[in-house]
Amino acid sequence: MTLVAFFLGLAIGIGFWLWRQASLYRQLRLLLGSLQSRADASTGEISLPLISRLRRSVALANQHQQQLEMKLQTWQQLLETAPVGYLHIDEENQLLWCNEQARQLLQISRWEPGQIRLLLELVRSYELDQLIEHTRHRQQPSQVEWEFHPAYLEAAALREVRSLYADLPYGAASRSPNNMYGNASLALRASSLPLPQGQVGVFLENRQPLVELSQSRDRSFSDLAHELRTPLTSIRLVAETLQGRLQPPLSRWVDQLLQETDRLINLVQELLELSHLEQNPSEYLTLKPVQLRGLVESVWQTLEPFAKQKHLSLVYSETHLIQLNADASRLTRVFLNLFDNSIKYSPAQGSIRVEVNLLPTEDATNKIQINIIDQGAGFSEAELPYVFERLFRGDSSRQRQQVSSNIPDVSSVSSGSGLGLAIVRRIILAHGGFVTAKNHPETGGAWLQIELPSACLNP
Repeated sequence: MTLVAFFLGLAIGIGFWLWRQASLYRQLRLLLGSLQSRADASTGEISLPLISRLRRSVALANQHQQQLEMKLQTWQQLLETAPVGYLHIDEENQLLWCNEQARQLLQISRWEPGQIRLLLELVRSYELDQLIEHTRHRQQPSQVEWEFHPAYLEAAALREVRSLYADLPYGAASRSPNNMYGNASLALRASSLPLPQGQVGVFLENRQPLVELSQSRDRSFSDLAHELRTPLTSIRLVAETLQGRLQPPLSRWVDQLLQETDRLINLVQELLELSHLEQNPSEYLTLKPVQLRGLVESVWQTLEPFAKQKHLSLVYSETHLIQLNADASRLTRVFLNLFDNSIKYSPAQGSIRVEVNLLPTEDATNKIQINIIDQGAGFSEAELPYVFERLFRGDSSRQRQQVSSNIPDVSSVSSGSGLGLAIVRRIILAHGGFVTAKNHPETGGAWLQIELPSACLNP
């Protein structure tokens, strides 16, 4: 009886073991079938033994992983040698990877490849954080420029990064002890790109060399203007003395000399004014309540004799009687320059529109929006990004339009110096506003749009 029970238990155990083996075999076949279906379809090897198919699947997976690792290493090598910085941020604002340029520009010293740490622990930059959040939220590329100020302990290292540019042609000025190198700040531009699964890629560009070049150029312009003002004044005094002693036709040459000398003196004065506005804008403003409509009409009356030569009219409209806290003389210069350009490039029998609107803000204050629209040829798309740069001259199409109109040149203020819009921009920036240039969709002419703060209704 004991022997029978033993053999019965042995048979049950063997049967259970065989059932388990058959079940595991079926599961393994199903798994290998799903893994190998693609490889079988491409190679046609359907009847391989089970172990061979398993080994082939593992080999194909390893090969695919090696290919992906090689591609990743290639891209990382390219980004490591790139002249711009790169950051790879995940959906939780953790730094997954960055190249050497980014580590130098942002002074990321507490991170090693393979680590995953919060970006906020490594870099303190509000502008960079906002750019990443904006890109992730909108799923669109974005860009921002700002002045990066590192933590105090990282300032010395950042000065070393900036010193790399000291040997450039314009580096001599940057070695001055009063230069921005002393405060260890860096002008950066960041361009972001949305990536899958909420990740964001950010490219960083060092803009400091361009800033230094611009500052050096501004100083050169200012120095040159100061040097030219005295000899030009002397030349004009000599020409005035000769003007009363010469008779026609010789006096005609002296008259032309006086006219050209005055043009050069005006150009020098504009260069000096622009330099002062760039260096110390607040010191050259006297802020007082200014009624906008009265100021605009006063400027137009000054230029009206030139506008009448082309039968141009001014159309002014505003939603309310608006008063500004501004420098009246500087705003007068703004409208003189803008109206002068509009008169110059508008066709005969046309009109120049000035539209003024109040823009409410979140803090219950008002901003003012001023639109100056003409009916001329407008700006070319290629020149729009540069119209506010000093000494920039518009393309020849606007000049040709002016010549072909058979109307004499009525320029009265800017005289085509290329500084008019640059001065306009600096005055508006000094008032805490900004100005943009575009082409109006209805008239096709130039459209200058100004926004200024501190606007209120006239009592």
